[in-house]
Amino acid sequence: MAEDLYAVLELDRNASESDIKRNYRRLARKYHPDVNKDPGAEATFKKIQKSYDILSDSTKKSQYDQFGVADDSPGGGASGFGGFEGFSSGFENQFEDIFDAFFGGSRRQGGGGQSGGIVGEDLRYDLSITLEEVAFGLEKDLDIFYLEVDAARSSTCRKCNGTGKVTVVQRTMLGAFQQVSTCPDCGGSGGIERKKVKKTIKVTIPPGIEEGQKLRVKGEGNHGVSGGSAGDLYVFVTVKDHKYFKRDGQHVVLGVDVSVTDAILGTSIDIPTLKGKVNLKVPAGTQPGTTLRLKGKGIPSIRGFGRGDQLVEIMVKIPDSINGKERKLIEEWADLQESKSGSIWESVRKSF
Repeated sequence: MAEDLYAVLELDRNASESDIKRNYRRLARKYHPDVNKDPGAEATFKKIQKSYDILSDSTKKSQYDQFGVADDSPGGGASGFGGFEGFSSGFENQFEDIFDAFFGGSRRQGGGGQSGGIVGEDLRYDLSITLEEVAFGLEKDLDIFYLEVDAARSSTCRKCNGTGKVTVVQRTMLGAFQQVSTCPDCGGSGGIERKKVKKTIKVTIPPGIEEGQKLRVKGEGNHGVSGGSAGDLYVFVTVKDHKYFKRDGQHVVLGVDVSVTDAILGTSIDIPTLKGKVNLKVPAGTQPGTTLRLKGKGIPSIRGFGRGDQLVEIMVKIPDSINGKERKLIEEWADLQESKSGSIWESVRKSF
């Protein structure tokens, strides 16, 4: 019985195109012989590759879903000769898929076909910043390692003349067909060797950046091969938890405890902001849960349109113990309040 291609990619039969691609990348990364040295990993990788070749091609997939088998010829189809005009493009897409699975980017051709060389891989840098740095932006020096061409160890591959690709001509009864593939002698490098080098670059983090956003620094990735341009550097930003504040869009939220007497009589207190301390006036009669607003003390829009506010949530702190003198004063105050507003039962009666 033929092996279930969906099972090979750990999918069910109603899997979407994105499901197929996602599982292929995950499994290819796990079983690639360069990564997994376990016996049988290479055979599993070949099954994964074959399954993806069929299920990622709409014609082959339709044929497999209907008959349980699929033509392995390029492009598929019942004739066995259809779809040759799309073969080179399909081969490149598969190569980019597996490259993306291992290196987080795709290998792209430069302008001019084979003579354009291979663009260098993109790099990733994870940067953690404070909420204050989010509010006002910053310039940061980043130490990164990248691959640059090692002229001392490089020599042009004779088979592909440094392009990293070879063209194979197949002659059939329908004519000659060209297939461009990776050079088997140099593995696509063109004979160019690269070495790891450290450098420091300065990046500007704009005010208002959000958790999880990334910045692209063009041309600061690995150097390309055979005349290809350098890849890019992507800086992924995370924001550290703050001791006092929580972010709410462009606003920052601060919780402040005040005593019962301060809430009743009103007070002024010093509170932190993202740019030092300020004095906040708490009005007399402030209720628990009241939110006071400090205009313009929040986070700016990353697009440059205005700045948020600082929201101060007032929490009235009830003492958990009092002495005898305090109790007597509170009871006297309670009697005054009751004589002024009537008993609680009178208030309930008037509400109906």
